[in-house]
Amino acid sequence: MKFKLFLAGVTIMALTNVFGSSRAAEIPAPQADLASDKTAKPGETRTAVVAGGCFWCVEGVFRQLKGVTNAVSGYAGGTKETANYEVVCSGATGHAEAVKITYDPSKITYGQLLRVLFTVIDPTTKDRQGPDSGHQYRSAIFYENNEQKQVAEAYIKQLNAAKVYSRPIVTTVEPLKADAFYPAEDYHQNYVACHLTNGYIVQEALPKVEKVREKFKDQIKPGEETGVPDSKK
Repeated sequence: MKFKLFLAGVTIMALTNVFGSSRAAEIPAPQADLASDKTAKPGETRTAVVAGGCFWCVEGVFRQLKGVTNAVSGYAGGTKETANYEVVCSGATGHAEAVKITYDPSKITYGQLLRVLFTVIDPTTKDRQGPDSGHQYRSAIFYENNEQKQVAEAYIKQLNAAKVYSRPIVTTVEPLKADAFYPAEDYHQNYVACHLTNGYIVQEALPKVEKVREKFKDQIKPGEETGVPDSKK
C-alpha cells in the first residue's frame, strides 16, 4: 500500500510547498512528565506506545535515541483477531500502525519521547500522515495507565495553548489494555535500516530520522548503535 502511494506523496509535498504546512519549527519540552520515571531503579525500563502514521518511520526515529532499548512496530486500538497487516490496511479494524518503545527512564523520559513524536508528525491532520491516509494512520498516544494519560493530555493542551501549530492538534489519547499491543509481522521490524534505498523510506522515513538527529543531537546514540546507518554516508 505504501509503495502505491509513493507518487501521491510527491504530489502532497508539492501542494504543501504551495499552501503551507502546520508543522512547527520548534517543539517545546513538556511541562509535565511521569513522576514514576524519576523514581525508577537502575536498570529498570518502562514502555510507551505511540502512533504517527507509518510504523516504519516512527520505529526508525525512536530506535536511534539514547535510552531506547527496543522499538517494535505493531498494531494497537483493535482486537487480536484483526492484528495483521492485510486486514489493518482496510482501515476498518480500529487498529493504528503503532510502535511500542521500551526505554530506560534514567536516560530518557516519557515526556521526552512525546516531544520527539510531535517533532516528526503533523498532529493536526486527522487519519493521515504524509501520503498515507486511513484510520490506521492516525496519530495517537496509547496510555498504559492514568499517569501516562495525564502527561499526554497535559502536553497536548500545552502545545495547543502555545499555538505551536497553526491548527488544533487532533492526536488522540487512547487507553491500551494489558497485552493489547500486537507486534507486526517480522518483515516490518527495523524496516528503515534494512531498506535504506527504498523510495518510500527515502522520501518519508529518512527525513524524519535526520530531523531528530538535528534537533536532539545530545540524545542520539553513537552511529554504530543506532540500527539506522547515517543516510548521508
